[in-house]
Amino acid sequence: MIKLLFAFILSGILFGQSVHTDEDVRICNQKFVLANSLDLKEKPINKIFTEIAKSFIGIEYAANTLQNENKEELRIHLTGLDCYTFVEAALVFSRNIKRSKTGFSDFESELENVRYRNGKLGDYTSRLHYFSDWLFEMDKREIIDLVTKDIGGEKYEKRINFMSAHPQYYKELKNNPVFVKKMSVIENEMNKRNYFYINQLDIEKNESKLKSGDIIGITTSIKGLDISHVGIAVKMSDDRIHFLHAPVSGKKIQITKLPLSDYIKKNKKQIGIMVGRIREIKK
Repeated sequence: MIKLLFAFILSGILFGQSVHTDEDVRICNQKFVLANSLDLKEKPINKIFTEIAKSFIGIEYAANTLQNENKEELRIHLTGLDCYTFVEAALVFSRNIKRSKTGFSDFESELENVRYRNGKLGDYTSRLHYFSDWLFEMDKREIIDLVTKDIGGEKYEKRINFMSAHPQYYKELKNNPVFVKKMSVIENEMNKRNYFYINQLDIEKNESKLKSGDIIGITTSIKGLDISHVGIAVKMSDDRIHFLHAPVSGKKIQITKLPLSDYIKKNKKQIGIMVGRIREIKK
């Protein structure tokens, strides 16, 4: 018994390089137990992704859990999630479940892989802050497929520079001009790419091309910003695609009552969507 406990501590808390709590380790292990009980490993990865994401319904929204003025660290905060870390965590769990990598250290390793450029934690700018950049990186590394163009998307014409133009909104940028310059370089690289989006007026007519488990990035009219909110497409009993997401501070992870297309139209700053589809992992 002592040997088993010692092995658990090594694999979960002491061995890892992340900043986390015992509760984060418990939740992580709980998700892997759930996956085993539902035999999720044998299901398509979009099904695994959707089921794990649904298991977070009711968890409180938590903002700024990755902020750290001193240095970039692999921060894990499964007791509360924002829209970005929610999608990220569900993706990490689904990829690990599919590969039978179900220890906490496996979660840490895959989290670093999907959170950072080229899968490696460096300084603050190594984190994939812009969600369109994250989608591009995941597509480049064959973790997801960017399917927006193929399912009715049109070219997304916008200059991205929000972070370098507003460093005062980010603790890590506010007093670090070096990071601001590095973010500007990243933004310039982003602006050389071709991105696509489905206009909010065209989402419903293209809804049949969306699948449960598709990753949805909601594009915004805010100057310099690409995507303002993210979540997951889920087909409900009304045979419509709804939106599973971590909404805003003070609310919990939930599925929208309205279909995705109607939810998008409710906010005039939400101008459309980008769509990523998780790739099956080759055995």
